[in-house]
Amino acid sequence: MAIVSNTVDYLDDEVPLEAFFAYDDALEGQRPAVLICHAWGGRDEFVAEKAQKLAESGYVGFALDMYGKGIKGRNPEHNAKLMQPFMDDRAMLQKRIQAALYAVKLLPWVDDKKIAAIGFCFGGLCVLDLARTGADIQGVISFHGLLGAPANLPKPRIKARILALHGHDDPMVPVEQVVAFEQEMTTAGVDWQVHVYGNTVHAFTNPIANDPGFGTVYDANADRRSWQSLMAFLQEILTQP
Repeated sequence: MAIVSNTVDYLDDEVPLEAFFAYDDALEGQRPAVLICHAWGGRDEFVAEKAQKLAESGYVGFALDMYGKGIKGRNPEHNAKLMQPFMDDRAMLQKRIQAALYAVKLLPWVDDKKIAAIGFCFGGLCVLDLARTGADIQGVISFHGLLGAPANLPKPRIKARILALHGHDDPMVPVEQVVAFEQEMTTAGVDWQVHVYGNTVHAFTNPIANDPGFGTVYDANADRRSWQSLMAFLQEILTQP
């Protein structure tokens, strides 16, 4: 195993963006890729670590950039300020993440017919919206993501298979939103799954999440179980015939 990592610049129109990617140089030929979308703070070490971890499993991990090259949140207030324009304009959000899909397909190690996308928190919403645009990808996985449907795509034509990994007690995604999401996916005829972890709140995969009052607490069991579910799902959608 020889994990190689680097950054690559790409564009959404005139907006410069920078992704972090990793792959195993000991493997020959093209292999499946997994887009990784960051939480509201921007592309950080958390998603870079996920890219490297996916590379160790034989994928190209591609930690995309929603905000712009070098732009990262400094605190919760700044994070919210960076995220809000995308929440207000879901078409802009969808276009931005489509740029990442185009960029990953250009990497020489990527089999562009075998691509999945995962996202955390805000990133979960982003990858779900990528699927809602009808993007030609094999699957989308949301970790404690926001699930609300965008108004600009009332009848999405979703090609990807969907896996949502959710904490039952997440104050940012109440049960009503989960039920509405399940109904949206069912109406769209999607192959979908929702895995719900009991006694679990938002940001359960992030070891530095420790703010019960805000509703963000790390949960080692949910973290481990959700990653196992991810790996089984990727095996099913990207490596089986």
